[in-house]
Amino acid sequence: MLISEYLALRNQISVTTGNPLSTGNVTQNIPEENGTSFAEALQKKLAEQQGVEFTKHAMQRLSERSIDITEGNTLERLNKGVEIAADKGSSDTLVLVDRNAFVVSVKNNKVITTIPQEELKGNIFTNIDSTVIV
Repeated sequence: MLISEYLALRNQISVTTGNPLSTGNVTQNIPEENGTSFAEALQKKLAEQQGVEFTKHAMQRLSERSIDITEGNTLERLNKGVEIAADKGSSDTLVLVDRNAFVVSVKNNKVITTIPQEELKGNIFTNIDSTVIV
């Protein structure tokens, strides 16, 4: 499952917390494949993909900051930026794609965090050895 498929699926799931006000069944059951949870199935699909993976922290930042990586070819360009950094021998890099910044562990092929353009001003990026602009 690609990150774009995950984001589309995430928008289809309704979540209820606390005590529901009505007595009707509000939650939606998600079928489990072979007894595995959704999280396990998601991790399995993400591991199968060839591109970068997103840490839990990065997924939270995508959601909190309303960064849509399905827009245009952002994910494809991010993967290309990581590939360029890997070819140059980088281990931790800042990849700038359009108006968003991604801090990526190249050696682990994982996005650590994401920052939209509006929050870039005044930030200092440490513990990186390269920057790729794609």
